[in-house]
Amino acid sequence: MALLQSRNSQRWSFYRPLSGHKPVLVGQRGWYLVVLGILSCIVFIYISIGYIGFHPELPKMNFVRVNGTQLMLDGKPFYVNGWNSYWLMDQAVEDYSWPRVLEMFQIGENMGLSVCRSWAFNDGAYHALQVSLGRFNERVFKALDKVVVEARRHGIRLLLSLVNNLDAFGGKSQYVRWAWEEGISLTSSNDSFFFDPAIRSYFKVYLKTILTRKNHLTGIEYRDDPAIFAWELINEPACLSDATGDTLQDWLEEMAAYVKSIDKKHLLTVGFEGFYGPASPPERLSMNPSDFYGRTGADFIRNSKISDIDFTSVHIYPDQWLKKANFSEKMKYISKWVSIHIEDCDTELKKPVLFTEFGLSSDHKDYDPAKRHIFYKSIYDAVHNSAKNNGAGGGALIWQFLARGMEKYNDDFGIFPDSRQPMYKLIKHQSCRIAEVNYKQDILKTPYKDICQNN
Repeated sequence: MALLQSRNSQRWSFYRPLSGHKPVLVGQRGWYLVVLGILSCIVFIYISIGYIGFHPELPKMNFVRVNGTQLMLDGKPFYVNGWNSYWLMDQAVEDYSWPRVLEMFQIGENMGLSVCRSWAFNDGAYHALQVSLGRFNERVFKALDKVVVEARRHGIRLLLSLVNNLDAFGGKSQYVRWAWEEGISLTSSNDSFFFDPAIRSYFKVYLKTILTRKNHLTGIEYRDDPAIFAWELINEPACLSDATGDTLQDWLEEMAAYVKSIDKKHLLTVGFEGFYGPASPPERLSMNPSDFYGRTGADFIRNSKISDIDFTSVHIYPDQWLKKANFSEKMKYISKWVSIHIEDCDTELKKPVLFTEFGLSSDHKDYDPAKRHIFYKSIYDAVHNSAKNNGAGGGALIWQFLARGMEKYNDDFGIFPDSRQPMYKLIKHQSCRIAEVNYKQDILKTPYKDICQNN
């Protein structure tokens, strides 16, 4: 942004002596306009960039750990209430869209949310982080740097996903296309992402690049930054070419071990939806929405037992899974789906579980905001009940929040948070209930004192 410019060839020297007169300001504008112009520049830079260099006032954070079935922070149980905004890095690239990121973190802080899940990948798409195999866009990396710092400034941690099983933002199919075009892959099958040695090697290049990235604003490598809550290996993995699950299991074991060999400080999860596979007992297989979901190559119990996986994840989309069911039938099913996964983590896996995506479609012919409210409340109640009993139900992250002006990014689950909305109040109420579990009598010493006093 340029400073106020002089008119009619006047120059920005502060004084210009005129014959027979005292010195006067050029253009008669006065010192206050000069100061105003400078302040305007500073304000614009702060809004568009957010900060210049490392902010010493960034809050102190410690790493989240795991102790049995519980997430732990500072030696105490840490249950999560969070949200998804997958688009943070993308919107942080351009100055005009950066305020949306600022707005989203401010909303999250105001609602008492503790974790935001977002993409730390964009492979070959617009605003690509990885522009081709092993080649990265520094401008986009700097945008991700800004997101990490801004999250910390608001006391929010990031759950960062590392690749997409789906095609959006490149995904595994983009790796396959790149490898096929360069003549280094065995096949053009999408599932070669999981079994092709060359593609596995290139994905490891990406992993190492991300984990050892030094934030240009703070000088902290990502693997050393507690603002990152955890890494997620892949969003909703599936390997349909091998229903036994062996191919996906082998990939998960290798990649999880590789991440942990570089970064031993952060938690790691898979990112799956929670479907049971052929290695699971029949009573668990029967819990899948249909037989198809037992043949995707994923297996909640088997995959979650990998020693380098610290906590499990589950998604919940009844409209997509149970297309012919009425709302009552969906609610009954989801109640069992949530409780059985918490039970598995309490008794067999001995690990926490986060419900990292859940949503009810606004495009469904029977959609009613009141039904969405009932559905979301049921998820929150299940997590809260588990938390009160020191259970494995570690938290829930709603899909998805959007900032103003992002209508084109909306899907049929998007929410534009507004403090007047019943949904806003429901989510904030959950934050306060979870805070009471996390902090107990110490809650008055935390920011939740102000957030929850009138809740």
